[in-house]
Amino acid sequence: MLAVVQVLGVSSEDEMLACFLSGELSSKRFGQNLRSHLAAGGQAEQLLTYPDLSDAGANFARRALLAATRGYGENRDLFENFPTHVTWNRALLSADEAADVRYVGYSYWVELWGGSRRPTDAAARIKAGLRAFDVPNEPFVEAARALRRGERFPPLILVGEGQDNLVCLEGHLRLTAYALVGFPTDVECLIGSAPDMGRWAQ
Repeated sequence: MLAVVQVLGVSSEDEMLACFLSGELSSKRFGQNLRSHLAAGGQAEQLLTYPDLSDAGANFARRALLAATRGYGENRDLFENFPTHVTWNRALLSADEAADVRYVGYSYWVELWGGSRRPTDAAARIKAGLRAFDVPNEPFVEAARALRRGERFPPLILVGEGQDNLVCLEGHLRLTAYALVGFPTDVECLIGSAPDMGRWAQ
């Protein structure tokens, strides 16, 4: 589907880094590793929970933290083949556009979605009680309950060669929760685009 994304404004690499790390800090999978790196560097969690994008030193520290934990800017781990020059925008996706976002091609998500890379298919499998690698689905269910209670999620971080055919870089759990409740609202996101993003977002 060719998405006509509602662009809200220009974003930046610094905003993406802050958003990415804030999302991972609240993650049961990745939060502890981030806290360990923060402690080792003598840095407080406020670097991530209250980011000041006008502070060049803090921006540099967040970039170094994402490099250490996920390989950002070092062509490894999650960011292997990720482009160096990316244009970032804040945007809203409609329900149909959000449902068309693809998961990253990692083994856990491949198992969860059953081959389609679509969040609606992952949601159907979760509702059917299917697990990926026997990992419990409770985090998805809890996040869906939070949405039903009216909680607002941080923006998803999505990437593509343009503003269509998008792949989720950060926020897979939130994307799945949206799918579990049927995408009841427009989905806030940051979109990164680059002509060579296809090398990463396959």
